[in-house]
Amino acid sequence: MLVALLTPPPVCADEAKQAAAVKVSEAWLALIDKAEYDESWAEGAPVFKQKVPRSQWVQQIRSVRGALGALKSRGLLGAKYTAEIPNAAKGEYVIMQFQTSFESEENAVETVTPMLADEGVWRVSGYYIR
Repeated sequence: MLVALLTPPPVCADEAKQAAAVKVSEAWLALIDKAEYDESWAEGAPVFKQKVPRSQWVQQIRSVRGALGALKSRGLLGAKYTAEIPNAAKGEYVIMQFQTSFESEENAVETVTPMLADEGVWRVSGYYIR
């Protein structure tokens, strides 16, 4: 009985998935911040790479992020685990938003959507800035 009281409660499966997905997303965003666009594409989810050719991704993200300037700050606003996203492949996803400040845009919101890939690893399947 004493062991049960001293053992921390198990983490909810969805919370553990969210935590893993946030960690992967932050590492992926760090690639973008360092202008390692080819590597960010390579680390993306298979569905992402099927929809967006590498050259197109590099061109688009270089244009968007170049206009924003260097990263000043980023903070996680929230993350939500889901198994259903309209018009998306079936799978497990975490939709997260970051409040981000860049040199040229003080109040941006980045939405990152990693999914659990076939090999059991979280990989980013979507990225949007507004």
